[in-house]
Amino acid sequence: MNRRAHLLAVSFLVVASTLVLPQPASAATLPTGARSLESVNYPGRFIRHADYLGRLDPVSSGSSAQTKSDATFTVVNGLASPSCYSFQAANGMFLRHRDLRVRLEANTGTPEFRGDATFCPADGSVTGSVSLVSFNFPDRRLRHRNFELWVETFQDTERFRADSSFRLTAPWTPKSTKGPVIPGLFADPHIAYFNGRYYLYPTTDGYASWSSPYYKAFSSTDLVNWTDHGVILDHGPDVSWADNSAWAPAVVAKNGRYYLYFSGGAASGDTAKQLGVAVSDSPTGPFRDALGKPLVPARAYPGQAIDPMVFTDDNGQSYLYWGNGAAHVVPLNADMVSFDPAAVRTITTTGFREGSFVFKRNGTYYFMWSENDTRDENYQVAYATGSSPFGPWTKRGVVLQKRLDLGIKGTGHHSVVQLPGTDTWHIAYHRFAVPGGNGTNREVTVDRMTFNADGTIAPIVPTL
Repeated sequence: MNRRAHLLAVSFLVVASTLVLPQPASAATLPTGARSLESVNYPGRFIRHADYLGRLDPVSSGSSAQTKSDATFTVVNGLASPSCYSFQAANGMFLRHRDLRVRLEANTGTPEFRGDATFCPADGSVTGSVSLVSFNFPDRRLRHRNFELWVETFQDTERFRADSSFRLTAPWTPKSTKGPVIPGLFADPHIAYFNGRYYLYPTTDGYASWSSPYYKAFSSTDLVNWTDHGVILDHGPDVSWADNSAWAPAVVAKNGRYYLYFSGGAASGDTAKQLGVAVSDSPTGPFRDALGKPLVPARAYPGQAIDPMVFTDDNGQSYLYWGNGAAHVVPLNADMVSFDPAAVRTITTTGFREGSFVFKRNGTYYFMWSENDTRDENYQVAYATGSSPFGPWTKRGVVLQKRLDLGIKGTGHHSVVQLPGTDTWHIAYHRFAVPGGNGTNREVTVDRMTFNADGTIAPIVPTL
């Protein structure tokens, strides 16, 4: 992480010029979600993109729908740093600076792009305004000059401060779709229910080769409004054996504590993926590496050691599932951080690729997984049923797949949660970001999951 840029995330208050917005969760954060950005010294002019170039143009209630859309951005988790922010347009592209000119481009996931598309907040020139500092060039700020947007070296003058200050207002084009449930690029969501709240633990997305280094946690009481709890485990400082590929976390409560199972690897040298386990007294962390070494070392079993998941049966026995290319399961010891290697079983089913998930309903065990490659628009979820956590498994078919009439592609790597005491179930999964996403630009959504009278899962209809 760029520590200089991190330090620039200083305190400030964000208000709308004419519309009241919720206050940030803390003084060092911007409100995420759909917003528009109004110039401080040219009220009525807003940041917008035109022909893929950043501009400052007049926008009013009488403006065209296209102009209003072009002046609306989703404020999301910073592509280069969770302490900062990125600004995504309705077409899925991001504001970034290249040759110091601010333009709109598709996220390539490279370190250069992510840095160029990340801005850290600082105090603006007037109360309630914000100045946006370049992550890659901490001495430069986003500024309008002749109504064009540039990233220029900070000057401590009244004119420069005004030209580089903006008010976040309500969006000119309000968000009209349900998903994604958490703004920004995330994937592989694990959904859980602890102490009256739902929790989401996703992979942080938007990185070339899925090289994200950290995990965040989000929680909600209604599956609609989510609180961002920040980084809960960072491979860089927190894991001695991995500094890269923070993939597919899963969290389970046991023994009065919370256990985070995760996969990771090294950025250079032997980059083979391994499974780890971290522990915390809170579902929102911080988590610490429980072993100081992998729980499942690379190459110990067939396939790739990724995508861990833990299922706890009615008798209290917990089982660890994992695998890419081959699916494995093993009973965990009572300490939740060890197991007997001789007890590992391989349960690979026809079509299995990755993303194991197991749950139990009315005495039947359900084993679910993702098929095809996550970069493929045909990435989808299938399942089987069985009589034990080990199977044997009877494949029942595909239950979640793309919906091209809505532009929904790559629906997979899911998890399932039951509202305790009810037969209400939800499925969390990722899809290509809508629109313009791909296998490394994905977003998280949640839909209902229901069952037929015979206990089979009804086809899940992906929604926007």
